[in-house]
Amino acid sequence: MKSIVVTGATSMIGVALIEACVKENIEVLAIVRRQSVHLDRLPKSSLITICESSLDELESVDIEEKKYDVFYHFAWDYTSKTNRDNPILQEKNIKYTLDAVELAKKLGCRKFIGAGSQAEYGKIDGMIRPDSSVSPLISYGMAKYAAGKLSEKRCSQLGMEFVWGRIFSVYGRYDNEGTMLVYAIDQWLDGNTAKFSAATQMWDYLHEKDAGQIFYLLGKEPVKNGVYCIASGQARPLKEFIMELKDCFGDSAACEFEKPSEHSSLLGLEADISTLKDEIHYAPEIEFAEGVSDMIKFRTKLWNLRNIARGGAK
Repeated sequence: MKSIVVTGATSMIGVALIEACVKENIEVLAIVRRQSVHLDRLPKSSLITICESSLDELESVDIEEKKYDVFYHFAWDYTSKTNRDNPILQEKNIKYTLDAVELAKKLGCRKFIGAGSQAEYGKIDGMIRPDSSVSPLISYGMAKYAAGKLSEKRCSQLGMEFVWGRIFSVYGRYDNEGTMLVYAIDQWLDGNTAKFSAATQMWDYLHEKDAGQIFYLLGKEPVKNGVYCIASGQARPLKEFIMELKDCFGDSAACEFEKPSEHSSLLGLEADISTLKDEIHYAPEIEFAEGVSDMIKFRTKLWNLRNIARGGAK
């Protein structure tokens, strides 16, 4: 693998993948939204070429003469809480994914790698495997599943290899606003108590750098076509992760947990990554304490900059 294309290049996993590729001297065509405010996330490297395009313009992207090896499709629209269960909006992402497949073929790629989601499985009690039954509960998961199946079919028709990575809970510097880890850190920075459910469900956290390395290896190695669970494979009760995050933050961090209820139905995440390990021979390396300590430093820097800006506004 000497060159790749990445949509959603400034996303958390997109950046981590590009960082991994630049270290290996791999050329990158980074497809970003027009007037993206996150270009500064990308490493400074002559190996990276920026291409501005919205998802509904992928059909018209034209890179003269240049050919690439592997196409990574991370971009996905309408991911906010208000839009995730809107079937009309989520359906558009299915077409965008198929447009990405067509673009991959046009750019000479031999392999297409798409970003699926654990939301495709719906509610599963116990270990989740690539071949576990699929029954998504919300439109986002339904669209991810449809996009995966249809893009697999189209890749087969076009003679391209196909990989669909169902992503579990990836965290890091560029985690989305509103995730549990970001919520807790921001509450503590503001001097508030972070409030949680009973947090008794099993959970699986994977650091962004490990996710980037996994996707890099899925592109580089001659892996089997199909679905892979993108996770650490080291599930624990969610409360243990929260308490470890609290310890990393320091003595000022305060938590409140709801009492466990026998009537509550908490959706856990516990992934089997044995297939992934067999294919790419890689196990996640970043310990949770190390990863969240880095995340705390990053969120603290943002918090300080916001306070400075608020002071300047006055």
